[in-house]
Amino acid sequence: MSSLETARDLLREFPVVDGHNDLPWALREQVRYDLAARDIAADQSAHLHTDIPRLRAGGVGAQFWSVYVRSDYAGDQAVSATLEQIDCVRQLLARHPADLRPALTAADMEEARAEGRIASLMGAEGGHSIADSLATLRALYALGVRYMTLTHNDNIAWADSATDEPGVGGLSAFGREVVREMNREGMLVDLSHVAATTMRDALDTTAAPVIFSHSSSRAVCDHPRNIPDDVLERLPANGGVAMVTFVPKFVLQAAVDWTAAADENMRAHGFHHLDTTAEAMKVHRAFEESNPRPVATVSTVADHLDHMREVAGIDHLGIGGDYDGTAFTPDGLNDVTGYPNLIAELLDRGWSKADLAKLTWRNAVRVLGAAEDVARDLQATRGPSNATLADLDA
Repeated sequence: MSSLETARDLLREFPVVDGHNDLPWALREQVRYDLAARDIAADQSAHLHTDIPRLRAGGVGAQFWSVYVRSDYAGDQAVSATLEQIDCVRQLLARHPADLRPALTAADMEEARAEGRIASLMGAEGGHSIADSLATLRALYALGVRYMTLTHNDNIAWADSATDEPGVGGLSAFGREVVREMNREGMLVDLSHVAATTMRDALDTTAAPVIFSHSSSRAVCDHPRNIPDDVLERLPANGGVAMVTFVPKFVLQAAVDWTAAADENMRAHGFHHLDTTAEAMKVHRAFEESNPRPVATVSTVADHLDHMREVAGIDHLGIGGDYDGTAFTPDGLNDVTGYPNLIAELLDRGWSKADLAKLTWRNAVRVLGAAEDVARDLQATRGPSNATLADLDA
């Protein structure tokens, strides 16, 4: 039996729990939530990385759907847009009950696996989604959100992002209270996107395991979105899980360097580096014609997992592809059908089936269950916090 056949067999028993997929935002941007116009029961490969047939082909058994909103949204705009994203996921689940099962707990995930359905959970991507309100945080949990990434690309008042200038130096006092309240609710603290100082402060504060929903190794690829080794080394004591991402500019050093040069070229021509107008894209295409884009591969991602296993241990790894949240993907991981290729690569590198079952399924289920256990204990000893940003950070 080939490695690929073995990988597919393994995924039938222990399917992938993917930590981050931006399908809801893609549906917002492309069709303003007209789910009939992007019916994921059918092949949507012309428009999306994700649909149900390809999730099935890729061996996905659980998906954290990101209810991301842009980090330039603030206050009530951020909250209402997050609610719209949550509503999108709920509509998807209502439209596809034979394939997608709502999941709020680790037990729900296991029940979905037994039923042959894809457990569907939600993660909010960025603390701007709660508009500095612990009551809003609790409301998101009540609506089904089971992790929150503390920041997205920009700092917020109480936490520093990996891709912004230092603000509060990690987590502020209110930021630490957010972590404590997430622990009390049972919402996983997600440390993707945050500055390394924020990662360390969160680990110092949390009573529950953390996750990195879509981050790779900074030692392998020096991008601030990745996880430094000293943070990975703390995961065994914390119990958390780092879910490797596939985004080329986070996993391939040549792609990091190419992106920096492409961005500088855009600025030199008077455009913001994220500008996608016709005039800006003409400049970008000209640069790419003269400077071909470096291509990541399945092996590139496997290199990260090899290193992360060496530093953190097999019990603390997972997968978070970031599909439909990135314009480019590695060869062999082009869309959600690609997971078997990664598992086959790891089999060829000597990873055992037991190790791979932890990577794909067991670690992620364990960490959510552990957060539930911590919440149960905390709720027995204290009530909800009504602290405010002004109270704690004045």
